[in-house]
Amino acid sequence: MKKYVKFGVMILTSTIIMYFLMFLNVYEFDHVLFSKTRLFMSIMMGAVMAVVMLAFMLKMYTNKKANAAIFALSILLFSGSLYMVRSQSTVNDADWMKAMIPHHSIALLTSERAELSDPRAKELAKEIIEAQEREIKEMKALIEELENK
Repeated sequence: MKKYVKFGVMILTSTIIMYFLMFLNVYEFDHVLFSKTRLFMSIMMGAVMAVVMLAFMLKMYTNKKANAAIFALSILLFSGSLYMVRSQSTVNDADWMKAMIPHHSIALLTSERAELSDPRAKELAKEIIEAQEREIKEMKALIEELENK
């Protein structure tokens, strides 16, 4: 059973790492906020990774009941997380903005750093930068207000 515990720790560690990796493309560190949507996405990726890795290593993991349990739990976690991502049923106003700030930040990063040559594309990028900066500032203020009620 030791190898199954190690497998579980490996999947959990990778899932946590994936959560944080999803923030590497934000424009600035200040735009990294806890996101339920990204958490559910990480769980989905971890569940898929568990299925893929176990399927590739079935010869190493010979306990059929444990394997079936891992596959079943992975399918359950994937399905539940997919539902949570698609329904957004646990996301309130502040949670939504905390997920949107990194999303807007990605638009800032790509618009700011893209080497654009067409004047129309450059103008569009400039407009996107202005809009995203304004919206991030507005969302941060609103989050502050909502969380300090």
